[in-house]
Amino acid sequence: MTTTDPLSRRERQILDILYARGAATVADVQAALPDPPSYSAVRALLRILEEKGHARHEAQGTRYLYLPMVPRERARNSALSRIVKTFFEGSAAQAAAALVDSGSLSDDELAKLSTLIERARKEGR
Repeated sequence: MTTTDPLSRRERQILDILYARGAATVADVQAALPDPPSYSAVRALLRILEEKGHARHEAQGTRYLYLPMVPRERARNSALSRIVKTFFEGSAAQAAAALVDSGSLSDDELAKLSTLIERARKEGR
């Protein structure tokens, strides 16, 4: 398995926890999950994330500490690409328009987007 294998909902939740904390034990992950599964199930999911190349572990005394393997930015870009492909027919413009139309962006965020768009135009992207 590789980091291109799709993640289940639980796997994504666990990876989010690892990114937020930087590292976590099975018990830490279990405590942070909504409607958490059993300790054994969390341990199995972490093992699957390791097999897929998304996480690794280090021995810390008698327990394992799990860490994300994929840099957060790379994981973010991969997830965003899947969302754009799945929900917006591969159109980044449609995805951006949906985000702007949602009304969830602050004035500062809209200004930043505008600046980024202008920079991209000037650089010929």
